[in-house]
Amino acid sequence: MSAQVRLVEVTDVNRAAVAALRVHPAQERFVASVEKSFQDARDNPDANPWFRAVHDGDEPVGFVMLSWDVVPGPELRGPYFLWRLLVGADHQGRGYGAAVLDEVVALLRAEGATELLTSCVPGEGSPEPFYRRYGFVPTGETDEDGEIILRLDLGSRP
Repeated sequence: MSAQVRLVEVTDVNRAAVAALRVHPAQERFVASVEKSFQDARDNPDANPWFRAVHDGDEPVGFVMLSWDVVPGPELRGPYFLWRLLVGADHQGRGYGAAVLDEVVALLRAEGATELLTSCVPGEGSPEPFYRRYGFVPTGETDEDGEIILRLDLGSRP
């Protein structure tokens, strides 16, 4: 993998290429599409959606979206919640997912955050093992859709 992995603002110039990214068909039940993510961001402004394209050099290889610095409540987990992490099917297995999380963790630490939450659907093919390898641990909670809630202590990462 190239050392040029970076998080890039989604603009009119790169939006179509980012939206065209797809996970493997078997992963579609676990990871919403980029277009669905854009729609969720528009429909949920209270979640303070923050999203970026993941580029390796000039090529989009993934997408990440968080709820950024929200007041937790019945409808919102936070203050920082990893809402989406998608690496295109053709780009998986190259370390991009962990590299994206490394970038996100650095940004969150700069904001003074101490934890990052996420959720995932359990089952065969779930991203849960990836998140656990990275350092996320289950909180014991599930959300209204049955997804397990995971927490990353930002102090636990180098």
